[in-house]
Amino acid sequence: MEEIIYLGSHISLTSPEYFLGAAKEAKSLDENCFMFYTGAPQNSRRVELERMSIPAGRKYCEDNGIFLDKCVIHAPYIINLANNENPDSYAFGKSFLKEEIRRCEAFGIRYLVLHPGSRKEMELEDSIACLVLALKEVIDPSSNVIICIETMAGKGKEIGRTFEEVASILEGVGDPAHIGVCLDTCHIFDAGYEVERIDEILDRFDKTIGLSNLHVIHLNDSKTYLGSHKDRHENLGYGAIGYETLRKYVYHPLLKGIPKILETPWVNEKPPYKEEIGMLRGEYREAWRDKFN
Repeated sequence: MEEIIYLGSHISLTSPEYFLGAAKEAKSLDENCFMFYTGAPQNSRRVELERMSIPAGRKYCEDNGIFLDKCVIHAPYIINLANNENPDSYAFGKSFLKEEIRRCEAFGIRYLVLHPGSRKEMELEDSIACLVLALKEVIDPSSNVIICIETMAGKGKEIGRTFEEVASILEGVGDPAHIGVCLDTCHIFDAGYEVERIDEILDRFDKTIGLSNLHVIHLNDSKTYLGSHKDRHENLGYGAIGYETLRKYVYHPLLKGIPKILETPWVNEKPPYKEEIGMLRGEYREAWRDKFN
């Protein structure tokens, strides 16, 4: 039996159908999984779960080849638990992350991707300890949700730019049933990892973090150069990483079963995901972006 490759993209939940509408959009883009925010990533406003067409969306996924167990929720950017310089913000972040976990459970989504945050004026070691303390408080042992710490580009004072930093977070929490990793190809490239050397990258990841802790991959090309620390995503095959390298992260045997989620830029205000996913599945290899001009 042919192995299933799980490919999806970031899709917005919008009125009036919300989750059902997102599932329909994923299907129209030839995706079999997808990622979404449960509300705007820049603020804490959230639509009541009862209005979000969750049962209808779940049924649509089941009937249309979308694997709910490979779908992903992304926590909002406003959560920063990597420093406690402002006690009110720190307390808010913990409370809001607990609410996001509750919303994951309501949608039936297991993976919750979280940016580890900015240390601001704290020392790195103290910042990691601050995040670990918060995560230990937030995690519900009875929940099935896994918080996936995203690998970062190292922009500004954000933590999680090296595998060692991410490993320290996981080791500090010490709960592999509830904490894991999301690897972003653009981020690790911008952080200085030579992503084209995929076997070396995966070996280093395994020895430092453990591949068993890798649950989600964000598949993005990069607009900038190796080690730039810029975090600027590009369409697949149009950036400094390149199509051939990115395709390896889709089909590598050590990464089978892991959902690959695209967060690439829209082209002329249109989502390019159907074309990019078609390219990854080998349907064509021409300069697909020309059709958006």
